[in-house]
Amino acid sequence: MGIRLSVLDTSPIVQGSTPREALRNTADLAELAEQLGFHRYWVPEHHGMRGVASSAPAVLTGHLAAVTSRMRIGAGGVLLPNHPPLVVAEQFGTLAALHPGRIDLGVGRAPGGPPHVVTALRRSSAPYREQLEELLALFDPRNTTAVPVRGGNVPEVWLLGSSPGTAELAAALNIPFAFARHLSPDQACRADLVSVSVIAADDDERAEWLAGPIRTKVRSRREGNRILLPSPEDAATHLGPDDGRVLTGGPETITRKLQAVIDETGTEELMITSPIHHHADRRRSYELVAAIAGGLSSTAASGAAEP
Repeated sequence: MGIRLSVLDTSPIVQGSTPREALRNTADLAELAEQLGFHRYWVPEHHGMRGVASSAPAVLTGHLAAVTSRMRIGAGGVLLPNHPPLVVAEQFGTLAALHPGRIDLGVGRAPGGPPHVVTALRRSSAPYREQLEELLALFDPRNTTAVPVRGGNVPEVWLLGSSPGTAELAAALNIPFAFARHLSPDQACRADLVSVSVIAADDDERAEWLAGPIRTKVRSRREGNRILLPSPEDAATHLGPDDGRVLTGGPETITRKLQAVIDETGTEELMITSPIHHHADRRRSYELVAAIAGGLSSTAASGAAEP
């Protein structure tokens, strides 16, 4: 069985760039991803993080859906405790009305930013499951409260998480589960979709060079110093250790590593995020991953969630 490939893009603001440039790169990458045959393209919700331009996923989803025509577009995800469920239903019902059959709504519960930003967001104290059930009820065609949803303007809803507990909640609510493996590579989870951090290049040596910036950034964060993603040249003398969060390599190596993730999780869809400094190198990484898609296969292992 073939594997679907998708994209998770944080709109990274790298060293020497601006939020405007980051968002333009996201639009450019979405157009390329559609040309390469990627299945869906998600953008996350982060707040107060100077290296991430994706703070308003509903707004960015609308723009990306407008510059593409076939690929599914959506949020990966909306952090539900930050928003009234009715507002989320109205936003994504509107998107679904404007782009029928193409809108996804991934839902998560993380804070999405540092403590002072979380305070400013005035997050809801309601139980998470209660918020989810309220949101799902608003997408029921018999419920007319969220006006844009009327007539069947409903996104495909996913539950996002990095633990077996979230997978169990998704099963209980009968919605697909997207496992954030790029955040918890040591956690084992069966999932409908698995996100992985990948840096692909024409050969293993080049991929390791391109991975220097993210390893440097991770090491700096652990030392209490948050930096923008540096260039490979600047990172070369300050490399952090390889902690296994990013899969690196040339085509043959990446094929082997991605197949191992598929076999481990039983997934039929991989969502690729690529923390690469230069936009041209990031484009090339996605081109290489798309080229190896035919060499990846899912056995739909026993116990794996059905899509």
